[in-house]
Amino acid sequence: MNLKKVLSPDAVWVDLKADSKQGVIEEMIDRLVASGKISDRDAVLTAVLEREAKMSTGMQNGVAIPHGKSDSVKSLVAAVGLHKEGVKFDSMDGSPCTIFIMTISPTKRTGPHIQFLAEVSRLISQPAEREKLLAARTHGEIYEILTGK
Repeated sequence: MNLKKVLSPDAVWVDLKADSKQGVIEEMIDRLVASGKISDRDAVLTAVLEREAKMSTGMQNGVAIPHGKSDSVKSLVAAVGLHKEGVKFDSMDGSPCTIFIMTISPTKRTGPHIQFLAEVSRLISQPAEREKLLAARTHGEIYEILTGK
């Protein structure tokens, strides 16, 4: 999957401010709402929090992938945010998360969501790529690292 088809420069942030799991999720959703990518904030927030309640999406190596399904989006919506100090996210390895990748997909479409996560996972599984992301100083740098542009 070409990440440029799903990720846009206005959905990539180097400066997440929230200092809690729920806060990061809400901040990312609020930024997606502000950019016009989500039509119903509360429905998306509920979907992501319900998914998170089933099992934390805090992975390993400082990465979290909060996601949910909602008909408040017409197609897959993705966002990437950094919190360089880290936020406790109930991750598998117990470490705070610094790289957040959020996806929201329509309730009846799973293919693009899985393809996007596979592509992003391939990238961020490499320590050098994670280091490049965390060293980014601008939103544009993050977008370029992820999309190769």
